[in-house]
Amino acid sequence: MGALIGPLRHGRGDPTCRIDDDGVVWRVCSTPIGPATTRIRRTGTEVVADAWGDGAEWVLDGLPALLGAEDDDAGFVGHHPVVADARHRMPGLRLGATGAVWDLLFAAVLEQKVTGTEAHRSWRELCWRFGAAPPGPAPRGMRVPPTPKDTKAVPDWEWHKAGVDSARRRAILASATVAHRLEKAVELRGLEGRTLLRKIPGIGVWTAAEVAQRAWGDPDAVSVGDFHIPSTVGYALVGHKLDDAGMLEVLACYAPQRQRAVRYIEASGFRRPRFGPRYSPRDFREM
Repeated sequence: MGALIGPLRHGRGDPTCRIDDDGVVWRVCSTPIGPATTRIRRTGTEVVADAWGDGAEWVLDGLPALLGAEDDDAGFVGHHPVVADARHRMPGLRLGATGAVWDLLFAAVLEQKVTGTEAHRSWRELCWRFGAAPPGPAPRGMRVPPTPKDTKAVPDWEWHKAGVDSARRRAILASATVAHRLEKAVELRGLEGRTLLRKIPGIGVWTAAEVAQRAWGDPDAVSVGDFHIPSTVGYALVGHKLDDAGMLEVLACYAPQRQRAVRYIEASGFRRPRFGPRYSPRDFREM
């Protein structure tokens, strides 16, 4: 479950998703019906889940998809040794799907063009200050992400205090204004779903792909424009750094499941060589 839930976590201190020492997953989210808290745990070979809140039935109905039960990897071939080896070692790896867009889109916009440290800090602060208390017996400190209505009510200076610059703030507010329409992207899926998301000012290829990977488990949505992924893919598959165009060329043999190949590379534990210091986080609160 950790491999499936991991992409939904926004840092170790994420107030919407926790995995305790026993491997029990606690997830708090928004749904089209209302907020929900889910507890997911393994008992032997079975997965057992409990849910609370207005969206409890909705999240339980979607649990199989969240855990990758609806993912179809038929026809996928590991053309490169790293991918083939990862597939052999992890035959059960699947792409999970939450079935909802808003929470994922909010977090993805926060991650645009900043370090993970910056984005995760902003996510935590906005959830703590403007999200709601979760339903049910969620662990202390967990919060429901701000709804579109809550988000539109956040004062300008509070965005600044949370370290969010004006470009990302505008993209989030534009998304909140039409959030009810964006959920249709899950029904459209694939390129159509990503295209719908990109109709929002400030939502580009990278952001739409990040949402698609998690909302409907899109197996072909590659995060073009990512700071790390082209380089990682390049070193893993051809032994040297690549740009976006080079990455897409190398991944072309995996279409229409290019993101699945990237997921296997990430899950394999492969790490690209480092030749310099990490990118330093910026603090927009001091600008």
